Amino acid sequence: MSVYPYVVAGVLFMAGLYGVVSSRNYIHTAVSLTVMQSSTYVALVALGSVHNGQPPIAQGAQPGKPMADPIVQALTLTDVVVSVVVLALILALAQQSHRDSGTLDPDRLKSVRG
Repeated sequence: MSVYPYVVAGVLFMAGLYGVVSSRNYIHTAVSLTVMQSSTYVALVALGSVHNGQPPIAQGAQPGKPMADPIVQALTLTDVVVSVVVLALILALAQQSHRDSGTLDPDRLKSVRG
């Protein structure tokens, strides 16, 4: 098993985290969160992969040959759906923020009134 997918996942996560922490724009924050979430795709697929394995399809499977884990693949697909929903929510909040205050910078927003 190679260590490279885990290194790529770590680099993607750190790049996304840096973008979230240093961001002064809601759109940039949304893109940085998407980069962070893509690191989880890489990590999950690396966890579920099997060296010289076959796809997790029972029909036509070769006996004695290892299969990839289908649960990890289902979790990755669920992670993709969650990522799209989070991105849509953040972009909707950014659009509402821009419409109400004219800026996407969180520090320049007017104070919230209750």
